[in-house]
Amino acid sequence: MKTHIFDELSVFFLCYNEEANIQTTFNKALPIVQDIAKNWEIILINDGSKDKTGQVIEQIRAKYPKNVKIVTHEHNRGYGAAFKSGVYNSKYEWITFTDSDGQFDFNDIYTLQKKQQQTNADMVIGYYLGRKVPYTVILGSQLWQFVVYLLFGLKVRDNDCGFKLFRKKIIDTIPKLVAERGPFINSEFLIKSKKSGFKIVEEGVHHFPRTAGQATGRKLSVIIAGFRDLFKLWYKINFQSA
Repeated sequence: MKTHIFDELSVFFLCYNEEANIQTTFNKALPIVQDIAKNWEIILINDGSKDKTGQVIEQIRAKYPKNVKIVTHEHNRGYGAAFKSGVYNSKYEWITFTDSDGQFDFNDIYTLQKKQQQTNADMVIGYYLGRKVPYTVILGSQLWQFVVYLLFGLKVRDNDCGFKLFRKKIIDTIPKLVAERGPFINSEFLIKSKKSGFKIVEEGVHHFPRTAGQATGRKLSVIIAGFRDLFKLWYKINFQSA
């Protein structure tokens, strides 16, 4: 029995060299999306993948042409660019997303939605219930969060968790997102949403080890790009009109 707790829901998945994961991620999410949303779409963002990700998602779209669409970057532009392609191509009242690597349980959308109903929040951001990554990655994330807190006063459990639920109204209201290559896009999104007066709450989501493919967000060039974006926004907010 379909519950349709959303009248409208846009879902997007970020893909970079995820040929081994995206089909499974999609297959697990699809029946849940069909159950909870009366009107829905799934957007697959191919961020310049060099493997067969493009072929796999074309096969997915061929099966669901009315509800699945693809956004393709000719070259790999980074997590921020993929995130922006997701949010700015979403058309429905509510938007959610996860990475396509299979490390999240899409069933947690029920938990995020319940939290939203209880609090009437504009955005529910996930935080990891036991993050399945090396401890050095966790330490790096904690350092990043501390710097973001010092510069912007943003205090959340995890500003980079890749599972969020939010109103499209936020995207239509806040200043245009600009982060491209580095990991700053999630922080930028939260900072601008908070500054615009939207209510943000948190809820725990489950996380699992990656079983295939390789994470790319830990490269030094990506980290440097993230800090560059961070300080650019700090300068703009404090010394220019944000």
